Amino acid sequence: MSRDLLRYDKMVEEALRDVVRQSLRVVAKNGFPDNHHFYLTFRTGFPGVVIPDHLRAQYPQEMTIVLQYQFWGLDVTDDAFEVTLSFNRVHERLHIPFAALTGFVDPSVQFGLQFKGEITREEAIKLDKDSAARDAAGAEPVDKAGQVVTLDAFRKK
Repeated sequence: MSRDLLRYDKMVEEALRDVVRQSLRVVAKNGFPDNHHFYLTFRTGFPGVVIPDHLRAQYPQEMTIVLQYQFWGLDVTDDAFEVTLSFNRVHERLHIPFAALTGFVDPSVQFGLQFKGEITREEAIKLDKDSAARDAAGAEPVDKAGQVVTLDAFRKK
């Protein structure tokens, strides 16, 4: 049995994540042009995601954030981005690795990307440990799914 050394699926996914990375860098430097704005969906339990505990409890699987008018301190590195958003009039700093992203949409131009977001065995073990630690700390799961934007709604027909 041959091992697939040319993982085209992984290469394409990383290239598409670079589209998000470059888009965020443009916005961090120049702000949004025209009517552009972004919906970014990410796995809240992914290793390296840093969000307040109350948001993780409210969105235990996935969360969608909107970058449009009110966001501050957008910083973009090769591996992640950080941004401050307002939740119930409280500013919260989020740190999101690009590998945690499952979706990116710019509805102003009907552009969207979905990511498989496959995780490695090591990531799965860490996610299980983090979940168990949150359960042990008494975090009450909230029966409320994150607001997920279906990319089909933004595709031209």
